[in-house]
Amino acid sequence: MNKYRNSKAAVSSKTYDRNSIESQTHNIYEALSIIAKRSNQINVDIKKELHEKLEEFATHNDSLEEIFENKEQIEVSRFYERLPKPHAIAVEEWLNENIYHRKSDDPKI
Repeated sequence: MNKYRNSKAAVSSKTYDRNSIESQTHNIYEALSIIAKRSNQINVDIKKELHEKLEEFATHNDSLEEIFENKEQIEVSRFYERLPKPHAIAVEEWLNENIYHRKSDDPKI
């Protein structure tokens, strides 16, 4: 998870150069498909870690008499809200050529 914390991906909207995105595959649709798949992987990783951390705060009690706000739980949630979005991280990884990709119909494999 440290790699997502230290990501330099844009937290807000950013316009990307189409030529730089499609430069690795020479096909914008293929590049966006790869970025989308990586974004989904990142989202699953972040969601899994968040649920693990929030599970520490879960009370397994059937009574609803005492519900209180846990400041640590709120801080954990706020931290994850401030992280760059998975698609922004995926685009940054793609532009830095940190995503391995190959065509499944490639005869060299």
